[in-house]
Order: sequence, then structure tokens, then C-alpha cells
Amino acid sequence: MPVYERETVVDAPFEEVWEFHSRASGLEALTPDWMRLRVESSVGPDGEPDPEVLETGSKVEATVAPFGVAPRQRWVSYIAAREEGDGEALFRDEMLRGPFPEWVHTHSFEAVEGGTRVHDRVEYELPVVRGLLGPLGRIGFEPMFRYRHRKTRELLE
Repeated sequence: MPVYERETVVDAPFEEVWEFHSRASGLEALTPDWMRLRVESSVGPDGEPDPEVLETGSKVEATVAPFGVAPRQRWVSYIAAREEGDGEALFRDEMLRGPFPEWVHTHSFEAVEGGTRVHDRVEYELPVVRGLLGPLGRIGFEPMFRYRHRKTRELLE
């Protein structure tokens, strides 16, 4: 399965960066306007609507309409893992329903000199001709993740 990765260092405390990324509002803040994201609902593992923190077992239902040229597509993500240790943390969301046959996104955070390292790793399959066009995903992901990392620095530094 193809993999896309990007990382940056944010000049902000680890706890602040981790907390920001642990909420559905963080997803909304970091998604480029051209994706036209709408978080329709988020539910905690216990069924609680709009949980403050997206814990393991939480689900987020969203819709996207990139560039507004296609009908809205549902995107349902499941928080499959969430781990926090001494100056390190990660969470992994898996797409249950959406535009990709496969999508596993691991968000990693590490306290480093100068702030917090933010690392995104996406394992994916493109919807057209599974696997054959996988490397082309980088072309589409690059502007979105470049925006996410730039916006993270803008909002938290």
C-alpha cells in the first residue's frame, strides 16, 4: 500500500499541540477551505455526542466536497488507537467509509528541542485502479498536508 509522510516542528509546547489535535475542532481548523469539510457529528466511544477529546473508539462523520465540483462525499473516521507517554503521543484514525478504498492516518507528536515534532503518515489506496496509481496520491496529498502543517504553526506558535 502506498504511504505518504510529512513532518514539521512547531514552536509550541508538546501538551498544547497534542491537545489541539485531539479535538474535532482541530480537524476543522486544519482542513483547507477548498476541501469544504463539514463535521456532521462526532461520538465518543461511550456514545457521548461531541466529546471534548477524540479517544480510542470515537467516530467522526464528516462530508467533503473538494473544490465544490462534485457532490458531497461522506467520510467516516474511527479513532483506532490513541497513546500518550513521556513527551510522545499518537493517534490513528481509519476511514470506515469514504472516497478511498483504504486510509489509515497516524498522527505522531514528540517533544523536541525547539517545540513539538508533528508527523503525519498516511497509508492509502486510491479509488481508481487500486494500487496502480498509488504514487500519484502524493501529488494530491502534498498541498493538503503542507497547508495542515503551516496552519498548525500559524495557530500554535
